[in-house]
Amino acid sequence: MDSPKINKHPFIYEINTRVWIKRFFPDQISYNLLDIPDNYWHSLVSKGFHYVWLMGVWETCSSLVPSCCFEDFLKWEYSKALKDWKTEDVIGSPYSINRYNLNPLLGNDSTLIALKNKLNKLGLKLILDFIPNHFGADSDYIKSNSEIFLEVSESKFLADNHTYFLHQSGRTFAHGRDPFFPAWQDTIQINYFSEHARIFMSDLLLELSKVCDGVRCDMAMLALTNVFQNTWGGIISETNLARPEQEFWKFAIDKIKNERGDFLMIAEAYWDLEWQLQQLGFDFTYDKQLTDRLKTNANHVKEHLRAEKVYQDKSLRFIENHDEERAAKLFGKEKSKAAAIIISTIPGMHLFYDGQFEGKQIKLPVQLGREPIEKKCVELTRFYDSLFQITKDEIFNSGNWQILETFSSWFNNETNKNILAWLWTNKNDKYLITVNFSEHLSTCRVKLELNTLDEVVELNDLLNNQIYLRSSEEIQSEGLYIELKPYQNHIFKF
Repeated sequence: MDSPKINKHPFIYEINTRVWIKRFFPDQISYNLLDIPDNYWHSLVSKGFHYVWLMGVWETCSSLVPSCCFEDFLKWEYSKALKDWKTEDVIGSPYSINRYNLNPLLGNDSTLIALKNKLNKLGLKLILDFIPNHFGADSDYIKSNSEIFLEVSESKFLADNHTYFLHQSGRTFAHGRDPFFPAWQDTIQINYFSEHARIFMSDLLLELSKVCDGVRCDMAMLALTNVFQNTWGGIISETNLARPEQEFWKFAIDKIKNERGDFLMIAEAYWDLEWQLQQLGFDFTYDKQLTDRLKTNANHVKEHLRAEKVYQDKSLRFIENHDEERAAKLFGKEKSKAAAIIISTIPGMHLFYDGQFEGKQIKLPVQLGREPIEKKCVELTRFYDSLFQITKDEIFNSGNWQILETFSSWFNNETNKNILAWLWTNKNDKYLITVNFSEHLSTCRVKLELNTLDEVVELNDLLNNQIYLRSSEEIQSEGLYIELKPYQNHIFKF
C-alpha cells in the first residue's frame, strides 16, 4: 500500500489531557473530549500545527495510586509544583495503564474516533500514547494475557522485591524498568523475547490506528533487542528465552504501515539510539541531544546541526515537554525565545507543550490532576504568535535547508562563533535565519549567493518588522554584516 504524503517538517502540540480539560469545565468531575470548543482547535490550526498529542488519555490502574504514588520523592515533587496539593489531586501516572481504553473521565467508547474525525475535518491529526515497555502492575491483561509479561521465579522476588513483585494471582513478575534507574513500582514488564508479546503489542498498534493518526512511543528504545537483553540478561539466561531474529519495531512498523501508510510513528529515544530507531521505520525520534546542547552554547548547537540531512529530517525538536523543565524557567525569557526560533526553523518535527506560549514555569508531575495558577507572560504569547505566522510559510515545509558559516566581521573578533545561521530556499523565495545564541553583543558576516542583477537587496526582517537595504556586491564578496544583541535574531525574507 502506498504511503500518503506526510508533512515533511510538521508542528505538533502536546497537551497534558487530564489536567488541561479541567480548565474548560472547572465545576465537573467527568468530561467529554468532544465538548472542547471548536475555537480551541481552530487556534492551533491558525498557528500552523498539524498534529495534537493528547498525552495521558488511557484508562489507568487507580488501585495502584495509594501504594505507588506517595513515595517521599514524589511528595517532594508535588509540593514543589503545587504547594496546596491534596491526596485527591494525585491521580496516578498516565504511563501505568490498565488497557488501551479511553479513561472514562474523558468520554466513552465512541469519543476517540469521533474526536479524530472532528480534528481531521479541522485540519489536525490526533496523536496518542503507546507505552511499549509495560502496563500497570494491576492491569486486567495479567489475568487474560499473562504470557506477554516477564515472569520470574519466586526466589528472584524474595531476593529483590523492588524489581520484582508478587501478583495477587500468586505469580511473580518483573516491574517495568529503565536499566539506569530503579524499577517503576506501578508497572509490569512486557517480555519482548516472547512471540506472544510481540504479536499482542503489534496487534494493539493496529487497533490504535483506528482511533488516532499516530502514536508517541514512550521510551521506545527499551523494546530494542540489545537493550532488552542487557536489561534482563539474568532472567533471559535463567528461563532460556530465545533471542528474536527480528527487531520488534521493524516487525510492528512494517505491519502497521502496510495497513495504514500515513500512520505516524514517533519514538521517545535516548542513548544515541535515535538513528537505529529511524532505520527501523520511525518517522521521527526525540532529539534530546539538541535540547541539552541548547543549555550550553552556539558551537555545540552548530555541531549537532551538521548531522546527515536524513537524520535531521526525522528528528523531533523541543525545548520543553511533560518530562522536561519549563523553557521559560530553564532558559529565561530572552534565551527561551532564541531557542524557540532555532527549533522552529530547522528541519524535522517541532514540538511545543501546552503552557509554553504563556511562559509557564512550573513543571507539573504527571501523577497530579490539578495545576497551579500561573501568571501569563503576554510578551512571550505575542512572540509565539508572531513566530508561528512566519513558520507557517510553505518554505519551511518543502524548501531546501542549508546551515551557513558565520565569518569573523573583523580581525580578532571571534563573536561570530556565537551566531547561528541557516538558509531556506524554495523557487524564488529565500529565508535567512540568524540567531545570537549568547549573552554578548556579537557580529559576523554571512556569504550568500543572490542570483540577481539588482545592486541593492531588500531584506525584510519578519519577526522584528524592519526592512534593510544592502549592497548585493558586498553580500556576495565580503558577506552580509550581522550585528545582534544577546539572544536577538533576524528572520530575513528576500
